[in-house]
Amino acid sequence: MRRGIPAVAVTLGLALALTACGGSDDDNSGDATSATPGSGDSLVVWVDETRQAAVEVAAEAFENENDVDVELVVKNFEDIRTDFLAQVPTGEGPDLTVGAHDWLGELTTNGVVAPIELGDKAGDFIEVAVEAFTQDGQVYGLPYAIENIALIRNTALAAEAPSTWDAAVAAGQAAGTPYQVLIQTSAEGDPYTYYPLQTSFGAPVFVQNEDGTYTSELAMGGAPGQAFATWLQAQGAAGVLSTDVTYDIAVEAFKNGESPFIIGGPWMVDQFEGLDLSIDPVPSAGGEPAQPFVGVQGFYVSAQSDNALLANDFLVNYIATDEAQLALYEAGDRPPALASAAEEASADPITAGFLSVGEDAVPMPSIPEMGSVWAFWGVTEANIISGAAEPVAAWDKMIADIQGAIGS
Repeated sequence: MRRGIPAVAVTLGLALALTACGGSDDDNSGDATSATPGSGDSLVVWVDETRQAAVEVAAEAFENENDVDVELVVKNFEDIRTDFLAQVPTGEGPDLTVGAHDWLGELTTNGVVAPIELGDKAGDFIEVAVEAFTQDGQVYGLPYAIENIALIRNTALAAEAPSTWDAAVAAGQAAGTPYQVLIQTSAEGDPYTYYPLQTSFGAPVFVQNEDGTYTSELAMGGAPGQAFATWLQAQGAAGVLSTDVTYDIAVEAFKNGESPFIIGGPWMVDQFEGLDLSIDPVPSAGGEPAQPFVGVQGFYVSAQSDNALLANDFLVNYIATDEAQLALYEAGDRPPALASAAEEASADPITAGFLSVGEDAVPMPSIPEMGSVWAFWGVTEANIISGAAEPVAAWDKMIADIQGAIGS
């Protein structure tokens, strides 16, 4: 689960100095292909094992066409953010690293990433993918994949997609399966997976500006949040939701035909081989649209890179291609962020289904304040579902605790 951010941050002056390393001179402003590599130039790229082979193909093409050496360093994905934050301020670390968009607030706060220039390519991506990597009007990452949850339906047990949560529960009851709807919960809760149900009550986590960026003002308090909390308690008391259902239990039960529905992401689908599946929108529980989070994967440029223009060139002209994005899609089972590649990948109805649901989803907040939310949020939901807490009081306390942690 995504948790807090390091307490150590660099000064504003250092952050600006580091960010300046990613800029270009006036003659090259706005030109995403302006790098002129020469003999002896090199790039170091951090990747994880899943994406290694796909990035290697793009790196080899870049090397052959530009007389550049590209060194790929394979790291555990779970270690990349911490190591990047630690090494870049010392002048170490890579020129480029793979990463998630919701790291952005922490990375920019610590001054370790430089903006990139997409040029004309900006319009070639699915809009939410670029939006997720944008902060203060600047783009900080080259997106390659998007992911979101949806309602995964076993069509043998439910012939039609439910339009509401109550309809999904009724379909589960009609199917005679042990579970009406499967949703991973556990004793720690899972607010990421529950988020579309929460938004259907009109209770998004933070207030958004008109351009889609997030403010630090919580929006899930008051009557809408209390209504969601009350609904959680009722669903727990009815046995529809349970903290006994972990991720593994939910996946195994759905695989064995114990429910018509599971709320989850594309990372689950390989385990459901042999089932006839449909990917549908998460049904509304509160009457408003159920909007899941969108997570976007991409590549960041180090603010300390000596070859920022070269790194930008590699991303825009070799990673932002159908070939590279489809290779990354095949490796990671996440739909491509490049629109043309996503269209090709949509020949698979499962991919097309997740992309369709993602069109109405919202980016996971990447602001630093998000790190203060997770710990309070999940356990509160779990305590309400299990009956260990009175819903309205527990939700109000959670809001107060998060506001205290944020400092608002």
